[in-house]
Amino acid sequence: MSRTALRICPLCEATCGLTLTIEGTRVTHARGDRDDVFSQGFICPKGASFGAVDSDPDRLRTPLVRRDGELREATWEEAFDAVAAGIRPLVERHGPNSVGVVLGNPNVHTMAGALYPPVLLAGLGTRSVFTASTVDQMPKHVSSGLLFGDANAIPVPDLDRTGHLLLIGANPLESNGSLCTAPDFPGKLKALKARGGTLVVIDPRRTRTAKLADRHIAVRPGTDALLLAAMAQVLFEEGLTEPAPHVQGVEELAAALREFTPEAVAGACDVEAGVIRDLARDLAAAPAAAVYGRIGSCTVPHGTLASWLVDVLNILTGNLDRPGGALFPQAATDKTPRPAGPGRGFSLGRWHSRVSRHPEAKGELPLSALAEEIDTATEEGEPVRALIAVAANPVLSAPDGDRLDKALDSLDFMVSVDPYLNETSRHADVVLPPPPPSQSPHHDFAFNTLAVRNQVRYTRPAVPLEPGRMAETEILARLVLAVTGMHGADPAAVDQMVIDQTLGKAVKEPHSPVHGGDPRELATRLTGDTGPERRLDMMLRLGPYGDGFGVRPDGLSLDKLLAHPHGIDLGPLQPRLPQPLKTRSGQVELLPGPIADDLPRLRAALAERPEGLVLVGRRHLRSNNSWMHNVPALTGGSNRCTLHIHPEDADRLGVEDGAAVRVKGAGGEVTAPAEVTDAIRRGVVSLPHGWGHNRPGTRLSHASTDPGVNVNQLLDGRLLDPLSGNAVLNGVPVEVAPETGPEASAVTEKLTALT
Repeated sequence: MSRTALRICPLCEATCGLTLTIEGTRVTHARGDRDDVFSQGFICPKGASFGAVDSDPDRLRTPLVRRDGELREATWEEAFDAVAAGIRPLVERHGPNSVGVVLGNPNVHTMAGALYPPVLLAGLGTRSVFTASTVDQMPKHVSSGLLFGDANAIPVPDLDRTGHLLLIGANPLESNGSLCTAPDFPGKLKALKARGGTLVVIDPRRTRTAKLADRHIAVRPGTDALLLAAMAQVLFEEGLTEPAPHVQGVEELAAALREFTPEAVAGACDVEAGVIRDLARDLAAAPAAAVYGRIGSCTVPHGTLASWLVDVLNILTGNLDRPGGALFPQAATDKTPRPAGPGRGFSLGRWHSRVSRHPEAKGELPLSALAEEIDTATEEGEPVRALIAVAANPVLSAPDGDRLDKALDSLDFMVSVDPYLNETSRHADVVLPPPPPSQSPHHDFAFNTLAVRNQVRYTRPAVPLEPGRMAETEILARLVLAVTGMHGADPAAVDQMVIDQTLGKAVKEPHSPVHGGDPRELATRLTGDTGPERRLDMMLRLGPYGDGFGVRPDGLSLDKLLAHPHGIDLGPLQPRLPQPLKTRSGQVELLPGPIADDLPRLRAALAERPEGLVLVGRRHLRSNNSWMHNVPALTGGSNRCTLHIHPEDADRLGVEDGAAVRVKGAGGEVTAPAEVTDAIRRGVVSLPHGWGHNRPGTRLSHASTDPGVNVNQLLDGRLLDPLSGNAVLNGVPVEVAPETGPEASAVTEKLTALT
């Protein structure tokens, strides 16, 4: 007999509510939850395929431990015994930095991934930390840290109330939004146009989002910062600035941008000066407007400057912290809001990588540097000898996967927390598989800090934990114990330690609702069936909407949230400045020192003109990085690994539609089928990210039938945005030629079979 259960979708950043149909313990159908306070029934193909993702037969069901060179099934006890025996001696002999930690994007889609990695890093004490952020959004964290004093204070466009939205390097009709959590992003853009608003898209590709736009500007890849700087210069030159309050450095910024006139940047951007002036004037004239940039403007040589200039334009037009502009969300699990005033600020380069001396950013080193940190000896410090990879597949997501592939094979020890034996986890000595998402609880700690409307939702597991499985929260808690010298202790001790520390600090903070209380007594009042639920209850109660452990009877708690299974709406975004600011001045610091120091590099780019083809990535609606290519329902159709090339470039190079082409970059070369299309501008080619499922030793039966190619193999990892350490993935030079060797026939045969 079937039943239904609610579940928040964990498959992209939109966090839509789902209603699951369950037969026994199997999810057989998923539809949008019409009563969800945030998504109101919206669903995309990924959410509709929740059951197929959940029941993928290639998901690992038991731990794997390497014995005699082969990964074999083992008990959980054997697996954690092996982790403790493999990691602890290396820490004690070579120091904590000899153990690297890699955190992948899926961590922000699970409760476990939000709650336990910070405890793991603190317990290990390692500085060898690498995450997916430095192949994605780290420039935005750095620019926000420098502007606002908090790397996680990221303003988002007020989509429901804006009248003018300018998107640069963003394609939310395919991605569903990123660093801007918004179910039904397409519907919100259509509603913007329906109420008479304007949508402007700046992108070298005519994406689905660009097709919806009132105006599409096909900028040359990598020149986003130049274009935005010129728009800001026009605002100053024509007296169109209306800076938001609590801002310092306006005059200094005007002087710093004086050279970036539309006429000066037009050649580099390949956008006419008059068009740039119109963009600036229209933005300034709109009663409420927002500028929003995403991965296309982050993964470029000037990614931090571009991210900074997005907010500069919002600030100069008076649209920062204004309804209809760009506002700071307030998540229910945020810390208790402190009084406005100066903070500690944000620093870069507190330590550096061992080999190339890359500065840390937000406590992380560039993922591009992971291979050299493993395989290169220096006189300074220990190399990374062991690796803990949690929901990470850097062999596909980092530049030069071939080098990293070899480096991983040279490690003394590796543990991977992953449901699949994929291109990275195949190197592990221990693989710890989490259960399917239907068997896990869900609350969006990270994405609610980026949501376009304040709300709070929580769903318990839709299906009981299968016998032999271990909850992901317990896996990570046991991992913390195993690598920090406490192997064998009760995993509940990890949650209790965090609760004790958090409440101990809260009672000492004058602005806390529990100031002066007894932390042990407060801990006894927490509700929840598990340690993670008790931690969620604590965060809700201490948060901005919380009951303060009884101080505010109408406030939030876990019990109240459980009584509202479709979530609780907390209202539209509200102006919050200056409270979110943590800069040393207590103001928005419009021209921070590191930004000013990087502007000469941007000035030098005014004279740059790439002579050959440059590469950009692209996103598919039915895909999310390298996660979902093993699900038949989410592959095929438009979700294919092809090289987009403009007809004129194809004709010049002798490339035919559907034929195999060889693409060569600084890090290597790949062969892929060509897709000739005028949806991409001349001089630019595009390959999607996350493919390349053709390495031996994996267990991805469907993905391996149509593996595609790894676009990141075209990169050698040396191109980085210097402020953030972010990999440059877009606007990189490549060579393209027809493939005439054996691979050409193989590609043709594959295309014939697929069609």
